Amino acid sequence: MAVQKTKRDFPLDRIRNIGIIAHIDAGKTTTTERILFYTGKTYKIGDIDEGTTVTDWMDQERERGITIVSAAVTTFWKDTRINLIDTPGHVDFTAEVERSLRVLDGGVIVLDSSSGVQSQTETVWRQANKYKVPLIAFANKMDVIGADFLGTIQSARDRLGANAVAYNLPIGKENEFKGVVDLLTKKAFIWEGDDTGAKFIETEVPTQMVDQVKQAREKLVEEISGTDDVLMEKYLGGQEISVDELKKALRKAVIDNKIVPVLAGSSLRNKGVQPMLDSVVEYLPSPQDIAEKADPTAPLAALAFKIQVDPHVGKLTFIRVYSGSLKSGSYVYNSTKQIKERVGRLLLMHANDREEIDEALAGEIVAAVGLKDTVTGDTLCDEVAPIILESISFPDPVISLAIEPKTKSDQEKLGYSLQRLSEEDPTFRVKSDPETGQTIIAGMGELQLEVLVDRMKREFKVEANVGQPQVAYKETITKPAEGEGKYIRQTGGRGQYGHCLLKIEPLPRGQGREFVSEIVGGAIPREFIPPIEKGVIEKEDTGILAGYPVTDIKVTVYDGSFHDVDSSEIAFKIAASLGLSEAAKKADMILLEPIMKVEVTTPEEFLGEIIGDLSSKRAQILSSESRGNARVVIALVPLAEMHGYATAIRSMSQGRATYYMEADHYEPVPANITAKIVESSGFTGRVER
Repeated sequence: MAVQKTKRDFPLDRIRNIGIIAHIDAGKTTTTERILFYTGKTYKIGDIDEGTTVTDWMDQERERGITIVSAAVTTFWKDTRINLIDTPGHVDFTAEVERSLRVLDGGVIVLDSSSGVQSQTETVWRQANKYKVPLIAFANKMDVIGADFLGTIQSARDRLGANAVAYNLPIGKENEFKGVVDLLTKKAFIWEGDDTGAKFIETEVPTQMVDQVKQAREKLVEEISGTDDVLMEKYLGGQEISVDELKKALRKAVIDNKIVPVLAGSSLRNKGVQPMLDSVVEYLPSPQDIAEKADPTAPLAALAFKIQVDPHVGKLTFIRVYSGSLKSGSYVYNSTKQIKERVGRLLLMHANDREEIDEALAGEIVAAVGLKDTVTGDTLCDEVAPIILESISFPDPVISLAIEPKTKSDQEKLGYSLQRLSEEDPTFRVKSDPETGQTIIAGMGELQLEVLVDRMKREFKVEANVGQPQVAYKETITKPAEGEGKYIRQTGGRGQYGHCLLKIEPLPRGQGREFVSEIVGGAIPREFIPPIEKGVIEKEDTGILAGYPVTDIKVTVYDGSFHDVDSSEIAFKIAASLGLSEAAKKADMILLEPIMKVEVTTPEEFLGEIIGDLSSKRAQILSSESRGNARVVIALVPLAEMHGYATAIRSMSQGRATYYMEADHYEPVPANITAKIVESSGFTGRVER
């Protein structure tokens, strides 16, 4: 076991900020637990089934056996400090993965050797690519029936477009899996004895594997040489390339996202974890490799990437320091909001344990107490050297439900708890429905909303009645149109006068909204343009057809008139709302619905029934393929048809099929279904005055 350093002042090149990412159930949290065990952070291995894992510390995580919030842990391996974030695999908590990847320097993508690349693997891969996060891959579950190491690598190459290449080879597979061969050093390592992996010994490469090792090493050397001109010359000239040269070139290739080394292992059986840790240190970047200005003496540049409500210390703001230093008790400048904030205390996090520190330096990930207005994506910096770092974008919610407090005392607590929870999770939205007076909460999936309501009860002691989940439809227009908005009210004394002419046109799907003013010659005074825009936005938010937000629309105000005395901001705001309603009703409005990508894994005997059931749900079947001993069906299905699917699939397959679902895109709702939705909504589309 590596000797653990306790001091914090590690040089930047000996720090690794990494995340563990994967599809749900590929073994992320188990892998994290083994890392903590082997690095000496824990002395007993945590177990998900027993609810004793370090990083799954919330009650809901332990009860459900899943990761919900990304947990930050600091640990040490071979004179290197590793800041490790274990991220959720469930798609409902995609914001946790997104914001973690934004601040990480590298990652370990865990693959299930018996299943290859799964849907959520593709999603987290895309997220990692978006932020150019270098990755190494850990082909986990080599002890499971159907484990296929080379098949998993091929799957990564085919489905992810990754230049995945074997870094080591497994010795045996399924219940015969006992070790790995390091291809660069040609050394074999086996784990002897029971599954605690206590005996980790170097041995000879098994005779039957000599040819396979030679071929795989040749492939690895060829891939590494292809990223370095000097090595390529040596390789083509038949010269011997040293292990040090290969390692140095491989490190650069990984950091440049040119190669993804794949290592074999079984976290549950404690096999293959130490070589993976060695690779984290050898090949994943330090803060210096990623940020040009990772200098503790430079001006402060830091990003707030996560808010967490802590029952003991209140609001925790997780921060990645990119340059300079952050001191407890100091004032910092939030350049995103253009305000000053005071850092009360700084904490190093070990899951839900904490260690108070005086200062955080470039390259570190810490939590701050005392920041009142800073939210996810905000930049913190020196006021004399302002900078705004690239923020973090999150998808729109696809599902919502109504929530009502049970008593008057719950009413007050409800608003506070929802505000706190929405600060934590950027994909969790809260709004009031002016028509019904209800509070509507929205998110990425039923599980996410279920967990948030549960947390409201446990952490904030709020009792509430919860409605059925509702699909987050959107409204849009299909052709250009024009409308006139005129608001004139004369009531003794000063009246109200607002008048504007609007034209609207559809934007491509996913473009959002746009507002443009083409007013010339003072037809409407300049000070009334912002109220017109506000009236348009409010109407787009409340909806026109069935009470859902309007999207993919460009609104242009091009003419109008005003009254010297009676014109006011409120009159123009109402006029804009009326004008947009009139135009939209001529623009052939339609509803858009979220379409989900659904992946069902089932034994062969239930395949026909499952495909038939999906087809009855307006599904578009994309593919059906064999994966190990199972069949995998991938389909696009409207979210509206998927309510209660977990129960349905269990009864169809005697509990043996599983499914995974994530939001894919929006599509028009068929006309007959739109008519029913509009009718049942009872939406009047009236303008609030």
